[in-house]
Amino acid sequence: MASTEKNPEKTPETTSAAGRGATYGELFAVGEFRVLFGSFALLVAGDQVKMLALAALVHERTGSPGLSAAAYMLGFLPYIVGGTFLLSLADRIRPRTLMITGELLRAATCLLLAVPDFPVWAMLALVLGTGLFSPVFGAARTALLPELLPGDAFVLGRSVLTLTAAGAQVGGLALGGGVLAAAGPGGALVITAGLSAGAALVLRLGLGDIPARGRGAGGAVRETLRANRDLLADARVRGLLLAQWLPVSFVTGAEAVFIPYLGAAAGIALAAASLGLALGNVAVGRLVSPRGRERLALPLAVAAGVPLLGFVLRPGLAGTVAIAVLAAAAGGSYSLGLQRRFVDVTPEPVRGQAFGLVSAGMMTGQAAGAALAGLAAELTAPHSAMALAGVAVILGSLALRRSLRWDPAERDGTRVA
Repeated sequence: MASTEKNPEKTPETTSAAGRGATYGELFAVGEFRVLFGSFALLVAGDQVKMLALAALVHERTGSPGLSAAAYMLGFLPYIVGGTFLLSLADRIRPRTLMITGELLRAATCLLLAVPDFPVWAMLALVLGTGLFSPVFGAARTALLPELLPGDAFVLGRSVLTLTAAGAQVGGLALGGGVLAAAGPGGALVITAGLSAGAALVLRLGLGDIPARGRGAGGAVRETLRANRDLLADARVRGLLLAQWLPVSFVTGAEAVFIPYLGAAAGIALAAASLGLALGNVAVGRLVSPRGRERLALPLAVAAGVPLLGFVLRPGLAGTVAIAVLAAAAGGSYSLGLQRRFVDVTPEPVRGQAFGLVSAGMMTGQAAGAALAGLAAELTAPHSAMALAGVAVILGSLALRRSLRWDPAERDGTRVA
């Protein structure tokens, strides 16, 4: 497959044979990764500002807290539909073209939302409609990583983007609050549009024009459904997808009950979970060898549920913070041991769609995990619901142990047709 030209002295080499993991210095020595990193941070922070501004506008015009909350959540719902019907576009369109299109679409959406007296129903429909393509744009970015970062550098690159997403979400909320206070919702949307346009320019100037991977002859929906069916029919792909979806979904479900459990102090526990996510990714991503990560995938997945069992003791804020750090550290890092294996078992022509399935399934699973934990809290009590989530993490991980456990012989297996 054709690729962009890179300086061989700047491109990290595959290090698994030597047992040494890639370093952050090797990652950021690759100019195109720096471009992806910067544009991704702008994307996540900008989306937080956009959704905050939209929620503020809806509340300002309707006075409805429920509609305002629904407006904020609309940005997440399209992943189910887009992930089911449109993901083949991530492989059929050149990655740079697709990512630039995503930034320009985001900029246009923000400018339309900022139009005075734009009807609320039209705002919600616009966000919902344009959001259908978000999984496609994200899949194009993730599928590009193995081409820019060979070997173990890809795994560390994924870890860096995970850390960036968590940090940019927190930073975006803080930035959004400040921008809303200074410029109002309309001004915040215009500023976000400008940032998206800038990110599109950075992508255009900083990324090479890598060819598309797929050459599907049918329509996007038909090709997406066909490739999804083929991917899910392969036992190894299916197992690795479920392994990346289920354990972390129940961990997120437990975090969703922090608010009814702690009330106003829940923000401290949620911040502790973000800290745990960062610590786990840095420790496992940087300090553990490539083979060590793959061997730790199952133990870490099980370990993510063990701290949650402590909620049977009804801990206070300090105990909840400790549990949140430990559960998020393990729950956010076990999948690093699955990344290279997932690349190995997915064929290159549908790699973008495969990574899009991971993201869409995680978004859907985490929403379902939160809903189930909330239902359990209603039927029992918040502390019981979080302990039950821990049980679900442990049982789910053990049920998926064949996918979570590293088998050196699996690299000799066949791929999806």
